[in-house]
Amino acid sequence: MTVSTPPDGEQPVIPTPDDRDPWRPPSPDHGSAPAPWGPPPTGLPPTGLPPTGLPLAPRPGNGMAVSALVLGVLGVVLALPVVLFWLAWLPALLAVIFGSVGLGLARKGRARGKGMALAGVLLGVVGLLGAIAGGVLFVTTVHKANDDASAWIEKAKKSAEAEKKARHPSFGGSYTFGNGLKVTVAEPQPFVPDGYVLGHAKGNKAVQVTIKVVNTGTERVEIQTGLPSVNDADGASTELVIDGSGRQQVLKGYVLPGREVVGTYAFSLPPDAADRMEVEFTPDAKRWERTYWSGPTGLTGK
Repeated sequence: MTVSTPPDGEQPVIPTPDDRDPWRPPSPDHGSAPAPWGPPPTGLPPTGLPPTGLPLAPRPGNGMAVSALVLGVLGVVLALPVVLFWLAWLPALLAVIFGSVGLGLARKGRARGKGMALAGVLLGVVGLLGAIAGGVLFVTTVHKANDDASAWIEKAKKSAEAEKKARHPSFGGSYTFGNGLKVTVAEPQPFVPDGYVLGHAKGNKAVQVTIKVVNTGTERVEIQTGLPSVNDADGASTELVIDGSGRQQVLKGYVLPGREVVGTYAFSLPPDAADRMEVEFTPDAKRWERTYWSGPTGLTGK
């Protein structure tokens, strides 16, 4: 910079800062120092810088939100199969709890993942509802199954009792076996053996048993077991009477459809147990259980 020399008797002129920079705007106070270059002071730190001048720290992640989302998905998946409802309720409940905590942290600005936490809560609620629905359905199904089982058992019990009663008719009653043979045992009649007799002790009472068999099916059926068994009033087995009269007829062979055969037998009963007796008979002991006819004999014991 060059300072011009004035003529004699005048003071030299020293240029001011405004004179040195003709493009600078005039200072409001010509006597004060000019403001430094840069933006005017506002009292606020530059964007992105805290009052200390350090960069802002990012908010931490939200572990509660992540856990809520994972547990919520797990709860819904386990709730889909109804049989796994007892496994679904726990992760679903934890998802609701963790998601609620994660939402609180996000709202306070202490963590991120607000949407993730909300999704975890919603999935947890869905999982809980699915678990409850599965539990109700399971209880209802078990209750119905128990009722059906009880009804079936009661029905089977009644059927067994009815079958037992049907297999214990009185004399003159009938019972039809599974092969279609309908068997009827007539009321016992007194039997007087002839002079030549086996199986009849002196003093005993002889009784005649008549058995009629009718084939109610459409195919011929063979009688495999033709002899009945007789028990006296005391439940003791009696002895078959055989004499030379030829009145006994043993059931054997085939019975054609719609046809009937008759067998007659004589048994010896002790006089003190001759007032009642029981006749056991089955056409095939290997396939069908015995049926029992019982009742009074019409004989008077001593």
